[in-house]
Amino acid sequence: MKTTNFTKMQGLGNDFIVLHGHDRLPEDAGALALRLCDRHFGVGADGLVFVLPSERADYTMRIINSDGTEAEQCGNAIRCAAKYIHDKGLVEQGRSHLTIETIGAGVQPVVLTFEEGRVTAVRVDMGEPVLGGLAVPTTVDAEKIVEYPLTVDGRELRFTAVSMGNPHCVIFVDDAPGEDLYAWGPKLETHELFPRKTNVEFVTVRSRGHADMRVWERGAGPTLACGTGACATLVAGVLNGVLDREAAVSLKGGDLLIEWNEEDNRVYMTGPAEFVFEGSF
Repeated sequence: MKTTNFTKMQGLGNDFIVLHGHDRLPEDAGALALRLCDRHFGVGADGLVFVLPSERADYTMRIINSDGTEAEQCGNAIRCAAKYIHDKGLVEQGRSHLTIETIGAGVQPVVLTFEEGRVTAVRVDMGEPVLGGLAVPTTVDAEKIVEYPLTVDGRELRFTAVSMGNPHCVIFVDDAPGEDLYAWGPKLETHELFPRKTNVEFVTVRSRGHADMRVWERGAGPTLACGTGACATLVAGVLNGVLDREAAVSLKGGDLLIEWNEEDNRVYMTGPAEFVFEGSF
């Protein structure tokens, strides 16, 4: 019976099963993610990450959500993939600059920080935010969607739409940690305004340099952290005039430092990635 080795990793508690050794994404990747990501009968994870060959970058990352659907991009997963690629010796040791290709953002430059030869933090060029309503995508044909009205079950909300290679619905509220994600997340994810569904972020601004965020991830539900969601949060905060272009975004699993650079219009994310354990199936 053939066995496959895996590595369990996490970035601020957003956890992944990382696989390397395939030439391409397996046809049964969705079914495999459903089985392995199950927290009762499988390994347990928010997603399944494949580290694959690339013709344009050092490696390609493909991520399958725990519900079997594919995500275009994932900020916490790409940090985990970068640490995996370096610490597993897939590139020369001590190399601080890598490139990783994703289907949502193309080739993404990554900068590694080391302690005692191991990666402790990863800074990722997350690319330029997409703000056009139809491109995010939403069903609203507008150059930008900022504080757009949305009603769910009688609750009136306003959202800002941002794509970081995947769609985000950012909603500023008085108490983000107190929001009932299970009540509102599924309804917002599948709202008719979002033809490809959406990630949902509830955000409370604490200062111009700090925001609290809680996330319902498309295809995964509530997670402890979402890197692209933190990036979308900062962009939305700038568009709404409540955050500076560099700020800390606090998630349930910890903090990410996000910068939306005014000169190149690109968003940069810095945060940790850690190994949890290894195994085989």
